[in-house]
Amino acid sequence: MRLSRTARVTLGAVVAIVLALVYLPLFIVFVNSFSTSQNLTWPPPGFTLEWWGKAFQNAGALEAIGTSAQVALAATAVSLVLGTLISLALQRYRFFGRDAVSLLVILPIALPGIVTGIALNNFFRTILDVRLGLVTIIVAHATFCIVTVFNNVLARLRRMGTSLEEASADLGAGVWTTFRFVTFPQLRSALLAGALLAFALSFDEIIVTTFTTGSGVTTLPIWILNNLFRPNQAPIVNVIAVVLVLVSIIPIYIAQRIAGAEQVQK
Repeated sequence: MRLSRTARVTLGAVVAIVLALVYLPLFIVFVNSFSTSQNLTWPPPGFTLEWWGKAFQNAGALEAIGTSAQVALAATAVSLVLGTLISLALQRYRFFGRDAVSLLVILPIALPGIVTGIALNNFFRTILDVRLGLVTIIVAHATFCIVTVFNNVLARLRRMGTSLEEASADLGAGVWTTFRFVTFPQLRSALLAGALLAFALSFDEIIVTTFTTGSGVTTLPIWILNNLFRPNQAPIVNVIAVVLVLVSIIPIYIAQRIAGAEQVQK
């Protein structure tokens, strides 16, 4: 179906406006990270690398980056294990409540973050009587990071079919041997893409983190929120925000390239 010239121009204008609304604020943050103004006046009176140097010497920011990386790596590891096992169970086996389990796995990422955060806070503090800290953040992040691994692996399993696994079983291979030499090699790229997306999702999460973190534990998004309105901290916050955007974009870009390469091969 061909669109009329008016429709194409209108659609192009709408797309341009939407993209501008999404990316123009990010561009302003990037430019302000080089501004000589401490109050972030616009347009910037000048440009400097001073704030970048101070940002990477800021002990609080560096500690927050390390904490976020630690949480993201741990949540990703948990998600890889649980997401893969769940997807294998749901795709390869039939059992009572299968659809309900699938819904419950996907639900955490569909719920508003504040609802998930409040629910986990009550669960940790009221039911388990656990002190909030690094472990509770990791568990909280894993609840929604599992979805990215689960979706990637499930989609791959559906495309793979079961013929190769059945052939391996007919040749006398056990379940673990079949998984190791037949199933896992075909899942590696899906696992990598899921892990990259899970890491990016965990690294910049703030709402659920706010409800599940304890005193003395500060992730990078929380550090940014706490320092955003402090005097003379705004330029450094902009630098850290740019770093956060880059850390989030790179895994997503790599995951997209992996998915694109697989589509070309097929």
